[in-house]
Amino acid sequence: MVISGWFVVLLLAGGVPIVLTNDPAWLGYWLAFVIVVTIVDLLFAASPRRVRLSRDVPVRVRLGETTAATLVVENTGRRTIRGVVRDAWQPSAGASPTRAPVVIPAGERVAIRTALTPTRRGERRSAHVTVRAYGPFRLAARQATIAAPSAIRVLPPFNSRKHLPSRLARLRELDGRTSVLIRGQGTEFDSLREYVRGDDVRSIDWRATARRNDPQGGHRLMVRTWRPERDRRVVIVIDSGRTSAARIAGEPRIDTAFESALLLAALATRAGDRVDLVIFDRRIRARVQGASGPELLSRMVDAMAPVDAELIEPDWAAVPGVVRSVTSQHALVVIATSIESPGSSRGLLSVLPQLTRRHTVVVSSVTDPDVLEASRDRSRRDEVYLASAAERALLDQSRVAAAIRQLGGEVVTGSPADLPPALADRYIALKAAGRL
Repeated sequence: MVISGWFVVLLLAGGVPIVLTNDPAWLGYWLAFVIVVTIVDLLFAASPRRVRLSRDVPVRVRLGETTAATLVVENTGRRTIRGVVRDAWQPSAGASPTRAPVVIPAGERVAIRTALTPTRRGERRSAHVTVRAYGPFRLAARQATIAAPSAIRVLPPFNSRKHLPSRLARLRELDGRTSVLIRGQGTEFDSLREYVRGDDVRSIDWRATARRNDPQGGHRLMVRTWRPERDRRVVIVIDSGRTSAARIAGEPRIDTAFESALLLAALATRAGDRVDLVIFDRRIRARVQGASGPELLSRMVDAMAPVDAELIEPDWAAVPGVVRSVTSQHALVVIATSIESPGSSRGLLSVLPQLTRRHTVVVSSVTDPDVLEASRDRSRRDEVYLASAAERALLDQSRVAAAIRQLGGEVVTGSPADLPPALADRYIALKAAGRL
């Protein structure tokens, strides 16, 4: 049983005759009257358990987008249900409204639409539905909580896809689909064409030039065009350890790593390369292998959706073995982690020689724009101390980056908004240089 505000109003109304008559006996009479009326109200209230529930919930939605979930409530009893229905979604599902007033005659049904705007990735669930049915006087209600499990998978937003068209245009230039064709070490021969001013003289094919006769006399210089090698391996390893839980510019580090991985995967699979994903701390949290094209991105966002950072140190010693389990060939290995201090990066630095010996390694790390801003503001004494701490943090990052380069790896850093396109640019540069 649940009492309403009208019950409280009716109970307080009994104080009026007590004050006017100054007779305490009125209190007992009034309490008995209120109790009797409330019992009668409950007896005439419909049973909240005489309902049948069904749902229509989307399977998935991207983080930040809004979708609608429909709950159908059918009254299988003989009385009209007048009350409130609450669909108990998790707070992070962003359900609105959370309660819906209903009037459901006997044998009829009503559809309740709830807008869902999730604020976190993963499975957002609704475990049960609470139905509250009031009596005719609305003094009290009968209430029941009915199990009606449902869930919606919240995927990474992939906001960095806005950078994909411009990077694909640059990739088409490398691939020879436009008039801009470049020559790079280790790239594959594509075709011959006539020399034009600005071409690299090292690409002149003298034999082809000698074979081509000009009807007007002389020879036309012929140059070779090149296209990047295809069917290369790209292995993305995302650190889901404790440092990935930190929030940078309102976004967890691991979410920025997901954005970078999705943009890189979309670009690499369009370039004809094979992309594999591993999310790892002390165990493999998710793995995507053997997919390409649209299936690759679909499987990646599904694998990323339920993964949150764990407050544990990653087992870096196991990473070379994880990469070997993915491929034994030379590959571009992208490690998304944090390089904010030498102490936390010691494990990564210890295994880098094993990786750089066989693979091209790129370490991707998000940087905090607030730290960079704090290092510039020195207008007051408090800001000077803060700038000193920020400078020390930036120095530590640069020391770790220098150590990675010394061990044969490359480093890409940037703010949450800048890191995904910066990593895509580094991939294009490596492909143009024939280093994949």
